[in-house]
Amino acid sequence: MLSERIAAWMRRYLAGSGARGFVVGLSGGIDSAVVARLAQLAAPGAVVGALLPCHSDPQDEHDAELVAKHFSLTTVRIDLGQAFDTLLAAGQAGLHTLPAHMLDATPDPASARFTLANIKPRLRMTTLYFLAGSLNYLVAGTSNRAELAIGFYTKYGDGGSDLLPIGHLVKSEVRALARELSIPSPIIERTPGAGLWLGQTDEDEMGFSYGDLERYLDEGPQGISPALAMRIERRIRSSEHKRQLPPLPDPE
Repeated sequence: MLSERIAAWMRRYLAGSGARGFVVGLSGGIDSAVVARLAQLAAPGAVVGALLPCHSDPQDEHDAELVAKHFSLTTVRIDLGQAFDTLLAAGQAGLHTLPAHMLDATPDPASARFTLANIKPRLRMTTLYFLAGSLNYLVAGTSNRAELAIGFYTKYGDGGSDLLPIGHLVKSEVRALARELSIPSPIIERTPGAGLWLGQTDEDEMGFSYGDLERYLDEGPQGISPALAMRIERRIRSSEHKRQLPPLPDPE
């Protein structure tokens, strides 16, 4: 079974690392639920599910708790709302000390929204690594193949992890694996979203469906319309920096 193969791989990786277990950020979505259950199979009794609300939709935490109770998963809850507010206030105060010519007189509202929203996954990443370092655990990431392909994650946020157990699976394969693992049906059927703001959904933000993206990844550009293929390829190109180490100057 696929779940057994992935769990065995995680077990081997854990043993080779010298760490004792896994920390998984529980968002309430299917990806984190699958990774948390795989981690349990790989390291029984040595997994912590982290609930990290940050001015979040209460449904996210409700769904995360559903997964935790269903699998008797040990959890820790750390509310990051106050940390977000403090960091934002300090950051904005610091910006106002800069020379006026450095500030954008006409900031793009969409860009500004993402700048603020991306603080949340970066705070969560910091918290996950605090927990992992304190316990000698590894951070198990929850990104899937489709998200990795187009850079649909926050750099140094949810993109930061020690291993990616479902990084080779597209969304339909994750759903199939979720059924194999007996993930609660409300989690499997939930509309995918990153929780960056209320009402945010993955497919609205991407501008195409997971099904369209999977067809592109599996069949190439010929599997979808030319216009859609161009949009996907534009996302792949623009997010290449997320999949590479920071560039260095060429040696002389």
